[in-house]
Formats: sequence, structure tokens, C-alpha cells
Amino acid sequence: MSQTITEKIVQSHAVDLSPGHEVRAGDMVTIRPRHVMTHDNTSAVLSKFRAIGATRVADPAQPVFALDHNVQDESASNLAKYQAIEAFAREQGIVFHPAGAGIGHQLMIENGFVHPGSLVVASDSHSNMYGALAAVGTPVVRTDAAAIWATGTTWWQVPRTVKVTLQGRLRAGVTGKDLIITLCGLYNRDEVLNAAVEFHGPGVASLSISERMAVANMTTEWGALVGWFPFDAVTAAYLRERARALAALGTSERLTEAMVAAWEADPPAPDPAAEYAAEITLDLEQVSPHVSGPDTVFTIRPVAEIAAERITIHKAYLLSCVNGRLEDLVQAADVLRGRKVADGIELWIAAASASVQSEAERLGVWQELVAAGARPLPPGCGACIGLGVGLLEPGQVGISATNRNFKGRMGSRDAKAYLASPAVVAASAVAGHITGPADLGRSVPAASYRDLGWSPPVRPVSIRDGFPERVRGRALLLPVDNLNTDGIYGKDVTYRDDLTPEQMAGHAMANYDPQFQKIAEAGDIIVAGANFGTGSSREQAATALAYRGIRMVIAASFSQTYLRNAFNNAFICLDSPELERAMRAALATEAAGGRRTIPAGELEVDFRRSVAIWRGGEYRLSPLGPAAQELVQAGGLEALIRSRVGG
Repeated sequence: MSQTITEKIVQSHAVDLSPGHEVRAGDMVTIRPRHVMTHDNTSAVLSKFRAIGATRVADPAQPVFALDHNVQDESASNLAKYQAIEAFAREQGIVFHPAGAGIGHQLMIENGFVHPGSLVVASDSHSNMYGALAAVGTPVVRTDAAAIWATGTTWWQVPRTVKVTLQGRLRAGVTGKDLIITLCGLYNRDEVLNAAVEFHGPGVASLSISERMAVANMTTEWGALVGWFPFDAVTAAYLRERARALAALGTSERLTEAMVAAWEADPPAPDPAAEYAAEITLDLEQVSPHVSGPDTVFTIRPVAEIAAERITIHKAYLLSCVNGRLEDLVQAADVLRGRKVADGIELWIAAASASVQSEAERLGVWQELVAAGARPLPPGCGACIGLGVGLLEPGQVGISATNRNFKGRMGSRDAKAYLASPAVVAASAVAGHITGPADLGRSVPAASYRDLGWSPPVRPVSIRDGFPERVRGRALLLPVDNLNTDGIYGKDVTYRDDLTPEQMAGHAMANYDPQFQKIAEAGDIIVAGANFGTGSSREQAATALAYRGIRMVIAASFSQTYLRNAFNNAFICLDSPELERAMRAALATEAAGGRRTIPAGELEVDFRRSVAIWRGGEYRLSPLGPAAQELVQAGGLEALIRSRVGG
């Protein structure tokens, strides 16, 4: 068989597969990840863990705790929360990183928890960063983390893979942050949404591990679930350095020279004939320093162009898990050396970890930044997540080396946030307006996205005892893409905990279509466009539809968070871009007339063959494998785990 690297790594971490089953994109499988990292949200995961009746962690070596988000908060309530997390870690024998140790993703990598070829998850969206070391890193939600604590496993749907081939090398002064900003802006039409991204080509070798971490980290903002770099000499050299450092700390068992030699002898890699959904080729030599924003990563401009406008800034940030490493601090210090931050400008700095800061201090880099006027913060997320001091105030403009610039994320919704490399942030802090340390041109690589026509393979699915092979229901077409969770279940009721299931059902789709409640009937099957359920993580957007009697949703694609919330609550969601295209084309007149909920006649779903049958045609569906069937039969993930632990 031929598999992508994500398919191969998932195959090696999957449990309860049918004999001879080859993991493919679209499969929903039960996985046993090598590690699961939780941060400040450990307390929320702990509440779910206890609610399902669990008392002991199945494998204490699997979870890793790292307090990193709200580390500046020294209130009694936050300190009590931190103490409770530490006490639970001590009771269970779990590795615990206290506030001030650093950002969880950085600690996972530098402390030897991420191995090439491993599957490592975290209840945080930037776990894609682990792909810099040739691992599959991907986010899970809090219920999943609790399930992993209790049983060692959870479920995951294997994404399609987009191959990105890098040619040439970055010019001096151009960084990995410029590369990922360029990718986000150049391919901003969901080309990699919910996909695994594999980086290939001769250009990879020219990227440092720090640059690979920055790129892999921000594949999250690009829309991907995985950002994977191949194992090569650069990876091996970094891992050997970390193995020596860990040996000096007495934790050498996590990462050894023998492990690195074994990966060199047999590096994790995709099969030569692996099937990709799409391919992108990018010339690194054509990348120039870019800025993204304001308020979105998908709008980008060359620094050389935006500098001419002299956009005044008020605050600058050099911190976060994407650009808080030594290499980033050195780049900023090189720009600031012998200069001062402009009057009235605040430059905030925080290292990605205590060890990074210690090394920067040993080399004199940290002192140079502070001497130039930078204001230090403890290692942690801080302003990146909108916590602590230095946040953007109404009317202010910020330039940041962080990974997200969504409106309101770093402070006031009435502020504007731009993203850039550490060198651009430092130069802007000195100038008082957005600029770079040098004019490196305005070049942008040519767009080269090629859709390879991939679709999930049609193959028989094993049906669990008691699970139906087929279901029938009336189809309701919702002819829209990007139907968000606020449209499905409005914000006015999201935080009301006093509503009964029947009352919640009455609010389903009210913001999307006021006529939905009059049209919908029990047993209906919704068919919708791409990226269904985008937006917030509210679970009610799935449960309200189930309470309303909707049997399932079939969409061209789903927000991954919505998909996880749906299956965690025993609500079936299946991909079928073919069915959605056919139904939307057939009912185009009704849609053009403004109808937002269109009855479309009987639809049959054949779970064994993974096809939908409508008006005599058959359309491929993502397979509903045994792992998904078990979730549905059990009544959701919490109920399933409760039954397993005897709670």
C-alpha cells in the first residue's frame, strides 16, 4: 500500500483496526497518541475527567502539563487553580511544568516529548508545531483530552494531504515567518482547510528548526490540521543537541543519541506513490518580507510597500510559541543594537521558555533588547492570547511576531493588529511605524496550486452489531458555504444553561433561516456547503440540531472543531462535496430565489458502501468507520468513556 506520512503515522498509532485495514484519508479511527499536552485548560479537562467517573490516569507518562497562558495573573483564584493542577499532577505522576517554565508547545519540543514519526496531540490549536520535528502534531478538544487521560485513546478523522514543494532558498533577511505569512496570503481560499500539509523539496534543507517551527505552528492559521516537515540532517543535529541538554538535566531517557541514530537509519517518510489531494510549489527565493493584516492572516502586503505609508504603531510584540525562540531574539537584537525604541512606543518581549531566556541572557542578547527599551515579560503566552499587561487599547495599532491577529485577540476590538517577523517588529519599534530593517523588495512567489482530484476512496466499511447499514430521510439543502455556529445556534442563547433540550431545539438555525423551524421535520438530513460549523467552539451548534430531530449533516466539508463536537455528542457528520454540488446545481433556481432551507426529496445513506443515493445517483461519502459508529451507539464520547471506566 502507499500512504502519506499522516496516514502512516496514524496507522502506527491506531488501535482496534480491522485485520488488514489500511488507514486512508477520511477514515475515522481510534488513536493512542504518544503524548497529550494541556496548559491552563488542564483544570477544565480535569472537571470532564472527573465527570465521566475516572479517578486514575490510564498512562501517567502520556499527559504533559504546562502552565503558560495566564501566568501573569497572581490573583488568589488563579494561583489556587494552578496549585490544584500541580497537586493532581503530583498525585498521578504526570510531568508538570509550572508557570514561568515556558509555553507548552516549546517545552514539548525542547524537553524531548516530540519524536519523529510520533503522533502528539494537545488541547491547543498550535500543536501543529510538532510537525517541525517530523511528527504529526494536531489539536484535540478538552473532552478528547479527558478521554485520553482516562483510557489512553480518543478518535480522529484522518485528513486529506496537500503536498507543498519548496524550491530554492530564502534570501538573507527573509525568514520562516515571512514564508508562512506569504503562504497564508497567497493561498487564502481554503486550499488547505482541515488538511495535513507535507513540506517537501530541496528548499526544506535551508530552513532552520526554528523556522520550521514557525511555519508548522502557523499552518494552524492557514487552516491546516497538520504541518509536517521531513526528518533530515537539520532535524538530527537539533535532536542531538537537545539529547545532550536533557542528559545534563538528568532526563536523558526521553531523547537519546541512539534514538537519533535510529531515525537517521530509517527516517519517517511518505510512500513514493502516496496520494495527495493537491500540490503547491513555491520558490523560496521569491519570498520577501511581508506583513499580514490588519485583523486577518489572509491579507498580506510586502513590507517595502506598506513602509511607504508610514502607518503609526503604538505597541510592538516579540513573543509567543511561533517567534519567541533564541533565533528570533537574536534577529531582533541585531536590528536594535545601538538604537532605541521610539518615544511613546512599547516593545514587549517574552521568551518561549525559561531556557531560551537563560541562553539569550548568557549570550547578552536579552540585555541588548532591554537596553534598547524592550519591556520584558515572563515566559508565556501573555499578550498573544490577550492576557496580562501590554494589551492593545482602543484606537491603537500593534505590530506583532505572534501567530494570530484576529480582531480583539490582543486587546481591544477597536485596535488594529499586524503580524510580521521579529526583524520587522524590531525595526518598526525603532521607527514608530511599520517598516523593515532593509528594503528587500516586493517579490511574491507565483501561485501554483494544483487540485489533483482526490476524493475519499469507496470501500466497504465494517458495521458494528446493532448499527444500521442504511438510513433514509428527507434531504434539506442549505445552499451556503461557511455556515457559522452563530447561524446554527445564536450567541443570545449560547451561554444560557437553563434551557431544556426542547427549548434548545427551538433555537436551531434561527439566525441562519427564520423559516427553518417551520420546514424541518424529525428524521431530516441536512446537506450543506463547505466549512460547515465554522466559528466558535460551542457544542450547542451540534446538540441543538440533534435535539431538533435532524438525523445527520452531510456537507462539502466541516470545521474540524464542529466535527469533533458533533461526534463527541453522537451526532453524525459526513463529507460529500459531490452530493452537495449535485444538489445545489439541481436546486439552483430555488436557491437563486432566496430560499435558504430547501426540501430536496428522499436521500438514502449506505454506511457499508459509504455512498449517498439521491435521485438515482450515487455520491461518495466519508466513511463512518467502527470508531465513529461506537461513539454514536454509546451516546457520545463522555458516555463511552464512562462505560469503559465503570463510572
